[in-house]
Amino acid sequence: MFRKTLLMAAIASLFSTGAAAAVSADEAKQLGTTLTAVGAEKAGNKDGTIPEYTGGLTTPPAGFQKGTNKRPDPFANEKPRLVITGKDVAAHADKLTEGTKELLKRYPTMRVDVYPTHRTVVVPQRIAENTLKNATSSKTVDGGLGTENVLAGYPFPIPKTGYEVMWNHLLTYKGVGWSGKFDNWNVDSAGTPILATTGENNYAWPLYDPKRAGVMKESDPFWYVKLYYLGPARRNGEALLVWDSANPLKQGRRAWQYLPGQRRVKLAPDIAYDTPNPGSAGASTYDDASVFNGAMDRFDFKLIGKKEMYIPYSNYKLSYFAAPADVTKPNHLNPDVVRWELHRVWVVEATLKPDKRHIYTKRVFYIDEDSWTAVASDEYDARGQLYRSGFSFPSFSYDVQAPFNDTQGFYDFSSGLYNITGLLGPYSGVKYLTEMPPESFWASEALAGAGLR
Repeated sequence: MFRKTLLMAAIASLFSTGAAAAVSADEAKQLGTTLTAVGAEKAGNKDGTIPEYTGGLTTPPAGFQKGTNKRPDPFANEKPRLVITGKDVAAHADKLTEGTKELLKRYPTMRVDVYPTHRTVVVPQRIAENTLKNATSSKTVDGGLGTENVLAGYPFPIPKTGYEVMWNHLLTYKGVGWSGKFDNWNVDSAGTPILATTGENNYAWPLYDPKRAGVMKESDPFWYVKLYYLGPARRNGEALLVWDSANPLKQGRRAWQYLPGQRRVKLAPDIAYDTPNPGSAGASTYDDASVFNGAMDRFDFKLIGKKEMYIPYSNYKLSYFAAPADVTKPNHLNPDVVRWELHRVWVVEATLKPDKRHIYTKRVFYIDEDSWTAVASDEYDARGQLYRSGFSFPSFSYDVQAPFNDTQGFYDFSSGLYNITGLLGPYSGVKYLTEMPPESFWASEALAGAGLR
């Protein structure tokens, strides 16, 4: 009740200002009433397979130990309510991505275990209040490629364009930041799993720094990535640093790389767009990471609408507890460790601009309405054929009120190779930041010392 009262007070305050709006003040009244604080439909679907939103998952399960970084599955005792195999694709085609359908058709061992749907996502009060303010003041600029007037919240909770939906994904709230050790595996067309990298991720979102005040400026970084490679031996000691900013036309991506053999930090402008990601053996591009990241200037992004889809969801087992050998099966991930649920997603279609270059000519993105994270994508080649598909396997970090979606998989249908990254099972889990590390931590000069063997 207290939380709802604060949100209603924020609404009243905002409407009294008469602020110029991305949506009207009347439209924004839907937030916290018929829509959740971040813009998802509160109501369930007609047949009850998507429940009404009732406030998200706010109580950790009994097995959770405060101060630990591994999060037990609150739904571990549930059984699938539906199992889809290659024989059932036609009956469920309208709720499956093209990549999911292709996997089911190709491989008799592939299946989609659909569990009861849980709408777990809830954000801290300050994010909800700023999202409400953003609804009537944030806007895109430069043809959708940049943003203005964005406070620490979702910029476009009632989106009108594909660019606005994608900015919600790029700026999705995932906490101040997190760090964790992970494994990244490739499985070749013969079914052989190969450890590509063991690394330590450091992600941070300066927009959500609790000490930050005011709107994000066009040159401000909104995402920091600092990655140390620990194995295998041939990659031990490598390090990578990336900054992305609010308007890539005003301040493009800045990236640096440290290679032990060269003993120096160098600029790395190619860590972007369709440069093959060596960690996935070429099964994905750098801008496939997080299903999509980086500048949107090479594609036209069209909002198709919203639909109900079977998507990976609440994948605590896969991210936190599964041993790599139990995950990396021939042709596809082990269906026993992947949980799917029915959720509403925004669908955005990106078409390559005539004067731009990219190995994909079309991309289709599926963005979860509750968290605004991209959960799946389909990529098409120059012939218009399905080329690759990506998935994130999200879970909700109930102790910090933030979604985790950095366990990701990519399938290359031309080579039969797939990649799975962000497997935390062998290690200690995800440690969330309570404040931003100092600026010196994100300086390129710090890479050399961090990457030394």
